[in-house]
Amino acid sequence: MCGIVGIVSNTEINQRIYDSLLLLQHRGQDSTGIATMEGSVFHLHKSKGHVKDAYRTRDMRTLRGNIGIGHVRYATTGAAHREDEAQPFYVNAPYGIILVHNGNLTNTRELEAQLFNIDRRHTNSSSDTEMLLNILATEIQAQIHGSSLSPEHIFSAVTSLHKRVEGSYASIALISGYGLLAFRDPFGIRPLVLGKKIVENKKTEWILASESLVLENNDFEVVRDVQPGEAIFISNEGKLFSKQCSNNPQLFPCSFEYVYLARPDSVMNGISVYEARLRMGDHLANTVKQKISSGDIDVVMPIPDSSRPSAMQVARQLGLEYREGFFKNRYIGRTFIMPGQALRKQSVRQKLNAMSSEFKGKNVLLVDDSIVRGTTSREIVQMARLAGANKVYFTSAAPPIRFPHVYGINMPSKRELIAYNKTTKEIENILLADKLVYQDITDLEKSILNDSCVKHLDLSCFNGNYVTGKVTNEYLDWVELEYSS
Repeated sequence: MCGIVGIVSNTEINQRIYDSLLLLQHRGQDSTGIATMEGSVFHLHKSKGHVKDAYRTRDMRTLRGNIGIGHVRYATTGAAHREDEAQPFYVNAPYGIILVHNGNLTNTRELEAQLFNIDRRHTNSSSDTEMLLNILATEIQAQIHGSSLSPEHIFSAVTSLHKRVEGSYASIALISGYGLLAFRDPFGIRPLVLGKKIVENKKTEWILASESLVLENNDFEVVRDVQPGEAIFISNEGKLFSKQCSNNPQLFPCSFEYVYLARPDSVMNGISVYEARLRMGDHLANTVKQKISSGDIDVVMPIPDSSRPSAMQVARQLGLEYREGFFKNRYIGRTFIMPGQALRKQSVRQKLNAMSSEFKGKNVLLVDDSIVRGTTSREIVQMARLAGANKVYFTSAAPPIRFPHVYGINMPSKRELIAYNKTTKEIENILLADKLVYQDITDLEKSILNDSCVKHLDLSCFNGNYVTGKVTNEYLDWVELEYSS
């Protein structure tokens, strides 16, 4: 779970990269980094924590150049507490390459052996991003044979990278003296959007980012999504080259982007996140009708913020009153992406406050975007009861999450998932809810895809079908062991 941005401009871009990372802060709160390129010289600053705390005036002044990349990180591999795990990562040969990455590689054991024994490259961290960078550097080195670097050399290198690397990756890299490279894995699991702007001197500026809201906020026109398996190279002079670098590209965007991770005002893969969440509420309302009599519900309330569009539609479809019963402290981060169960549990009470006037004596239907570990959900049910609720019904706009997510969302351990090997009734008892209603997986798929050109989704955390293949039970056991160690 990360956010990335890259800009090619005619003017200094440090402030615009910084502003873009603020807009992507919801995608990662562990660390952040910015790299800029001034001619063939890189300038880099990265730090733990939030964007607003990581950069001081003196840091921004050093980030000179008109081409740059930025990153916000929530660790899914590597150590969250170590600053040297923060992105971007840098390698000095060939030319000098610096890279940011959103996603998760699933064949890191094989890649580690290849890098050491065959490529003769050494990595300093446990981050799969550093592996990805070194593989890219190795493949570019293999293409040039003493000649100057061309777009075709770069595209051939990405083609070779696709053959070696498995998993999810949306990446942006700076190549010293040449320009900016962006590429997306052959399944397009993690998002990457391309935008452009024509400036006063008739030159074109370019931007790539995880979500469309970054483009719009910077006054760029959304051109399109980077296609699965595609690579885009933008030269120092602003000329864009693109090529499909995969033999079998297929679009399987991550469904959890639309359920929880992305901001509602973003459009990715041509699908509006907000509209998808409204449709989730429409479908969920139909399921609620089958499980709970509308006469037993007094009000519908969202768990702020991701579930608000779905909750509004549930209330509308059921003909019930929609109320805001929880007040959110805006200065607490997203509890799902906080490391450790104890910290998440403590943070729920700091983050949300239940207003007794909205709960007292009422049968309340709570709508959340999803239930992952159940820690937050159980605390919220208890808060509603302490605020005076008569009955608490809990609903999820997503289906039960029963399987690890290995493509860049921090759900690597099935033992942490409340729905793993449990019935809905068992989960209901753990949450202390009077009734628990989940979204149907088919309805979730309909909600997101609707009439879009996208035909498939990665639903692996719901159904256990991993779209990239080769995600075996042995691999999942290894990931869980690594995660718990």
